[in-house]
Amino acid sequence: MSSTGLYYSPQFLRHEAPGHPEAPSRLTAAWALFERHGLLLDLAVSQPPPADLAVIEGVHSAPYIRTVRAMAAEGGGWLDGDTFVSPASFEAAVLAAGAAVDATAAVLAGRLRNAFVLVRPPGHHAVRDQAMGFCLFNNVAIAAQWAVRAGGAQRVLIVDFDVHHGNGTQEIFYERADVCFFSIHQFPLYPGTGRLAEAGSGAGAGTTANLPLPPGCGNAEYLRAFDEILTPLAQRWRPDVLLVSAGYDAHWRDPLANMRLTVEGYVALVERLQALAAELCGGRLVVVLEGGYNLNAIAAAAVASAQVLAGLPPLGDPYGQPPPHPLATQAESVLAAARERWQL
Repeated sequence: MSSTGLYYSPQFLRHEAPGHPEAPSRLTAAWALFERHGLLLDLAVSQPPPADLAVIEGVHSAPYIRTVRAMAAEGGGWLDGDTFVSPASFEAAVLAAGAAVDATAAVLAGRLRNAFVLVRPPGHHAVRDQAMGFCLFNNVAIAAQWAVRAGGAQRVLIVDFDVHHGNGTQEIFYERADVCFFSIHQFPLYPGTGRLAEAGSGAGAGTTANLPLPPGCGNAEYLRAFDEILTPLAQRWRPDVLLVSAGYDAHWRDPLANMRLTVEGYVALVERLQALAAELCGGRLVVVLEGGYNLNAIAAAAVASAQVLAGLPPLGDPYGQPPPHPLATQAESVLAAARERWQL
């Protein structure tokens, strides 16, 4: 049987801006934990190839790509108030997109059973012609577009469990019937999109599903959302491959949000995604890193996710269980409204 792939490159560490939360240490912490537990022997570790610029142009406009490249060549700068470009950022971003595409190609071709893509810069906020929210190129969207354009997939499902709504991915595929998008996220929170009513339009009507949860939600609420909302929707959509925007910033110790997931909770989410992929699309599953800004939490959650994919016992949580949060009770009304909207 084919193995679980792990994509990583030291080139991702060269994208940096002093003091910025989207820092190289996010990856070095996770890579060190992979090494410490000997997991690099259990996974098929790949140095990713850079994405062909024509493949990136399947999602992003050529003028925008040129802007990012020129800014990097000129020594860097800021594309918006949150999103930086350093001299090595263009190369890192092209490599991150290439990792997502290569992992998807390997899984669709059966060379890998599934894959974990440990990359930065992240991607899910980037829209067609604009950087946003620390993101330069939308890695998951580029991989999804490649899958339907060149990889033989008829339909792709993207599941985004980053604590922030994947507005870029949603916008890119909002009017498409061949790429379905499910996002579970804290609301209200940056970028301010992802309401329940945002459900696709035109040919894509009914292929976008948002679950905007109130602050304070944790393992129980997320697992109910996956069981009661995502699972029946995925069974309705019947994808050929499942791609995941895996942000670990809904962990209760993350500094940029207010959710209460634990590493155990992330393990349960990935287990459900793996079961869905096994049921619907021959196990074809690619997990791509997005956010997560507590170094111990992102390292433990990323490694545990890869262990689930590989069928290995997952790591525990360095922080244990969170304190209770009263606002989590408001999730019931959101789940009920989602069931009604989607007739589940």
